[in-house]
Amino acid sequence: MPIRWYGPANPDDPLYRHYARVVNLVLHGMVFAAVNSGLWFVQGMRHPWTHLAWLSEAWGVLLLAQLLSVLIRRPGPS
Repeated sequence: MPIRWYGPANPDDPLYRHYARVVNLVLHGMVFAAVNSGLWFVQGMRHPWTHLAWLSEAWGVLLLAQLLSVLIRRPGPS
């Protein structure tokens, strides 16, 4: 089910900011999956890149850090 926001967009609302962070996390995850799988596919077809594993791990750590940030900063029950 898609996330829908009913009502005016209020950047001061904590729930609105939380949904914005969740959407940014999902977009980051989608870009990570698309670029990373494409790079690994090209590596398998062409030639080995020695630093591709390092790049994937570093980007994965950044994605995990963003996930932890979203979980820590989520609003409490109202």
